[in-house]
Amino acid sequence: MGTHIMKTTIEIADDLFERARGLAKREKKTFRAITEEGLRLVLKEKQKKVSKVLPPLVTYGGTGMTEEFRDWNWNKILEETYRGRGT
Repeated sequence: MGTHIMKTTIEIADDLFERARGLAKREKKTFRAITEEGLRLVLKEKQKKVSKVLPPLVTYGGTGMTEEFRDWNWNKILEETYRGRGT
């Protein structure tokens, strides 16, 4: 994946280490390969969740504000938007 390899030390629970080491042995992979694969999966999943937070951009190809709102300031428009919603 990358061109540089960072050597580091991590502390993990004994049972997690044993399970990962067992999986690596069964799949004929290194512990490092299993660890990297796990990190990639977690990061990919987290990225999906981040991108779901933002709604899609909605645009309208009109000519701007309607005549009713054209001369209003933003605060007045905001008040109108929430009128009757308890805010």
